[in-house]
Amino acid sequence: MQHRALGTQGLNVSAIGYGTMGLTMAYGPGDETEGRATIRRAHELGVDFFDTAELYGWGTGSNEILLGEAVKDFRDEITIATKFGFDLTDVQNGFGLDSRPENIRKVADNSLRYLGVDHLDVFYQHRVDPDVPIEDVAGTVKELIDAGKVKYFGLSEAGPETIRKAHAVQPVSVLQTEYSLFERDVEQLFPLLEELGIGFVAYSPLGRGFITDTAKPADQYDETDLRRVDPRWQPGNFEKNLAAVDRLTELAASKGVTVPQLALVWVLRQKDYVVPIPGSRSRTRVEENIAAADVALTAADLAAVKEILPTGGFGARYTQVPEWV
Repeated sequence: MQHRALGTQGLNVSAIGYGTMGLTMAYGPGDETEGRATIRRAHELGVDFFDTAELYGWGTGSNEILLGEAVKDFRDEITIATKFGFDLTDVQNGFGLDSRPENIRKVADNSLRYLGVDHLDVFYQHRVDPDVPIEDVAGTVKELIDAGKVKYFGLSEAGPETIRKAHAVQPVSVLQTEYSLFERDVEQLFPLLEELGIGFVAYSPLGRGFITDTAKPADQYDETDLRRVDPRWQPGNFEKNLAAVDRLTELAASKGVTVPQLALVWVLRQKDYVVPIPGSRSRTRVEENIAAADVALTAADLAAVKEILPTGGFGARYTQVPEWV
């Protein structure tokens, strides 16, 4: 597995990481035993970058606990990223944002305990909180870094003004935002990331599973699956996206690879500081995803992909798209 630098503060990780969100939320009921086995298989195949968050356990720590249990035998060989920034005190009635310094410190201590580690490698602000100055957020994370509880600071779904202000207080090592063949908006931030020396982590690099052979109409998913309401799965958009994936599948087959592998290597080819973090509940899928790191695409292949999806997929990525400032 090749490695890539994320930012200029020393963070270096496998070219393909692993996102754990789907093990405990968003995609219907999961199997924690298979989840732990899948994480371990990813590590066996060279993945050393694992992404979790307080939110993924709905405030119970379940996702971080699962990851911590899975990696306990090789914790020193990997990079663990987790996130703060939500108010999860009453998730039954919804949740809001909370990046107050006292909450950041509380989440950090909880995450250390849930993961069973003595430091957090990357600590992201999960979503920008308009009620808390980003300078206060960055300053609090700086305190945690100085105390040895955190190594690197990250932002998620942040815009240029927020990134600059945060970076002036505590250097930002990495920005995480959705990026895939279906979602290109973040490319407008790449010049800023290059200017400031910030790496980029692409979440949902397979379009929440649409860029695979598993996509089905929205009403066929479990009631707890976010794809039931995802705009890309709704009538009108669904058919157009499916047709595009069919064409991508033909292109992938001509290269002797699968469409998820084509999609992942496309992400990898965009910039050398981009690391995708596909998530899967299946060891077989993980093996398929990781093999993408060794796939080569020509300029003609990239042009063919652009011809199929010149600006991305059909439909917004969320019912309420995060607003970058």
